[in-house]
Amino acid sequence: MSLSDLLAAEYGAIGALVADREARDFLRPTGASAWCVQDLLFHQLLDAQRALVTIASPSDAEPDRDAVTYWHEYHPARGDGGAAHARFARVAASAYSSPDQLVDHWQETAAAAARAVAAAPADGHVATQGHVLTVPDFVSTLLLEATVHHLDLLVGLDGPPPATGALAETRRVLDCLLGRALPGEWDDVHAVLAGTGRRALDPADRELLGESADRFPLLG
Repeated sequence: MSLSDLLAAEYGAIGALVADREARDFLRPTGASAWCVQDLLFHQLLDAQRALVTIASPSDAEPDRDAVTYWHEYHPARGDGGAAHARFARVAASAYSSPDQLVDHWQETAAAAARAVAAAPADGHVATQGHVLTVPDFVSTLLLEATVHHLDLLVGLDGPPPATGALAETRRVLDCLLGRALPGEWDDVHAVLAGTGRRALDPADRELLGESADRFPLLG
């Protein structure tokens, strides 16, 4: 399955996870500790909007980031650790008249983003956030974000995990960020949760990682 197909499937899975929920479900906690479900869904909505803007922003420049180096600027130790964005997402998510309105906005935007990504030329370059990436590398960044936040939503909501291919691509990027393969003893969900700091490393994990354990989380 292509990266664009995986992204469409993940966006659809997130939509199914939040559809037809009681209002109180949107106040449940998530794996992103600063946010409840509605806050995290709004953050994901911004990422789908970013997809639409970026696909409509082709570039003739050579890429200066790829699917791995894109994340170097998003390590939790950099800047304010995302605190300002976390506040913005909470305030903006609370401005919707109802959770259903937010869900409808997500469904419409995510579906449009998935269609735009699928139609983008695989050999194209796109500009986003001051950098240039190839289209496949850009789609990988969207897929990683969707996969991690799908797992975050499962902390408060019951539902199936991300697709095998989505988890595998996310793990591949984390392997590259670490500069070596994550332990084979970890399944993909464990690897993604540990690599992004959602799961604290226990003594057994640290023994498997050796000196590399001090580099966790690999991204926030």
